[in-house]
Amino acid sequence: MLDPRVTRFLPAAVLGLGCLLVGTGIRPQERVEPAAPLVSIPASFGDYRGEDLKIADEERRVAAMSDYVMRLYKRDTTDAFSVYVGYYDYQVQGRTIHSPRNCLPGAGWEVLQGGTQPIDVGGSRYLVNRYLLANGASQALVYYWYQGRGRIEANEYRVKWNLLRDAALRGRTEESLVRIVLPVLPARPGEPSSLAARDSIARAVAASLIPAVQHVMPTVGA
Repeated sequence: MLDPRVTRFLPAAVLGLGCLLVGTGIRPQERVEPAAPLVSIPASFGDYRGEDLKIADEERRVAAMSDYVMRLYKRDTTDAFSVYVGYYDYQVQGRTIHSPRNCLPGAGWEVLQGGTQPIDVGGSRYLVNRYLLANGASQALVYYWYQGRGRIEANEYRVKWNLLRDAALRGRTEESLVRIVLPVLPARPGEPSSLAARDSIARAVAASLIPAVQHVMPTVGA
């Protein structure tokens, strides 16, 4: 974890490093294939069974990922949540992961709550982004994070810092964006909100998804 006193200066530091790299150039970026196909990410989580979804060609062109898996998970016939993992075998200017936080307003979603959520996995604790969104009468809970080159990260500035540094020093920029989306049903009069239950599901799925994504990511130093 970075010292909070250092974190305050990350935006300026990232900008400074970016300017330096533009001025001096960076080494060619190596295309790094996943260690295993993304479709090997579990198609079930407990009682939830996944159904593969296809992203439209134009949306995929804009997102520019080299591979992806997107699944809608159901229990019985009820839609419960979706999982998206978008993999980039390398990243250069114009071909980088798009932050969900920047895409939300354009898609008509308003942020009601934003922050991070700790996820415990095998004795380690990771922070992921947690957002509660609204679009008209609809609400959704979103967990997302960045995973690659031996890191699991939520902070956008740290992600950019690591990307620029690894590009310059190692010529490796492979990374995945991992996202879980759960609809939040409106509470009926006299009933509690479903948000707490949605959070419980999201935490459990994230705890299973982090090692599953790690399994398909290339080995650090390979």
